Amino acid sequence: MPPGILTLAADKVTLSPANTGFMLICSALVMIMTPGLAFFYGGMVRVKSVLNMLMMSFISLGIVTILWVLYGFGLAFGTDSGGFIGWDGHFAGLSGIGLTQLWGVSTIPIYVFAVFQLMFAVITPALISGALADRVKFTAWALFIALWVTVVYFPVAHWVWADGGWLFKLGVIDFAGGTAVHINAGAAALGVILVVGKRIGFKKDPMRPHSLPLVMLGAGLLWFGWFGFNAGSWLGNDDGVGAVAFVNTQVATAAAMLGWLVYEKLRHGSFTTLGAASGAVAGLVAITPACGAVSPLGAIAVGVIAGVLCAMAVNLKYKLGYDDSLDVIGVHLVGGVVGSLLIGFFATGGVQSKAKGLFYGGGFEQLGKQTVGVVCVLLYSLVVSYVLAKVIDLVMGFRVGEDEEVAGIDQASHAETAYDFTGAGGGTVGRLGEALTKKVNA
Repeated sequence: MPPGILTLAADKVTLSPANTGFMLICSALVMIMTPGLAFFYGGMVRVKSVLNMLMMSFISLGIVTILWVLYGFGLAFGTDSGGFIGWDGHFAGLSGIGLTQLWGVSTIPIYVFAVFQLMFAVITPALISGALADRVKFTAWALFIALWVTVVYFPVAHWVWADGGWLFKLGVIDFAGGTAVHINAGAAALGVILVVGKRIGFKKDPMRPHSLPLVMLGAGLLWFGWFGFNAGSWLGNDDGVGAVAFVNTQVATAAAMLGWLVYEKLRHGSFTTLGAASGAVAGLVAITPACGAVSPLGAIAVGVIAGVLCAMAVNLKYKLGYDDSLDVIGVHLVGGVVGSLLIGFFATGGVQSKAKGLFYGGGFEQLGKQTVGVVCVLLYSLVVSYVLAKVIDLVMGFRVGEDEEVAGIDQASHAETAYDFTGAGGGTVGRLGEALTKKVNA
């Protein structure tokens, strides 16, 4: 995010129709990332859980949107109070905002900035859902989203992006969400996993993706939407920074995909479609904080390093024994950490700010600042997410029953299945369909 975002607009700053239209398009691009994530995750689970996986992302669009309007925008971007949280009565219900009132020193209306940031708030808890596939109550998950965005996401977004936020004032660079989105979500995923435990059959059953084409579709939608996610975070492109962010997003994603595939070939002997999709997402995650700080050559380095390290990290769950169903920790937490820290090495000092990394003569100063941001967000999200999940588990239970998990959470939670072979007429068709359904769900 650009500096000075909470400063009153100067008299010479006027509304830019071009930037306003651009940011509305970017907001729509970020919104499509949540359905894209739903497809990405939905293809990776077994068929008996695909609808639940889709719904765990889609429900975030409903819950977070309403909370953002009521109080979330004010907490995240309102007038600062001690560097840790904001509030502005004019932002409550988005009711005290003028139609053309500009956001800080930008050239876009507050309404446009608010809806752009809303889409970030929506997708962040949805990211967590991938770690919890197959085994959590939908009602408990919905409650967790509401509580988590209130006490974790909104404050952390303030720390990182509001110009009164303490990490922002410290000089931590996070162009579009390496800490506030990806480390935040990845650490939260770990915290909740420690409460809900492992899936039945973890390490014993293969639990293979049911639809790799769906995974690739989701990855493609994420890649497409991510241009709005990153390039839009400069709130315009009057000085070319947004264009650099756009280029770096493409470059790093391509490099990470190739890095992951090469590692996968050397380690496992094959180039897989799941590896290509996961590598691309790892690159998108890693370049998110760095896309406004590095050069395209730096973006290649960020992508390759992230692709290889994330590919290595996804295997840790089998060694350490935590069940991160769809590799949220391995991709989002590790990728977010890698991208955020590499700013301390590859920042050129010639794009979004004058801060330089170690390889550009800046010494260890920026790396130190990035480390503070990474550690503080990670620990805060991990601890608070664990506590929230523990409280929900004690009050209403976070996990479905064993029979429901084995039979399929789609039917138990939503009274639907993704593929209904049973037929309306029963008889031979119905019996055959029931057998096929059991086989597919196995």
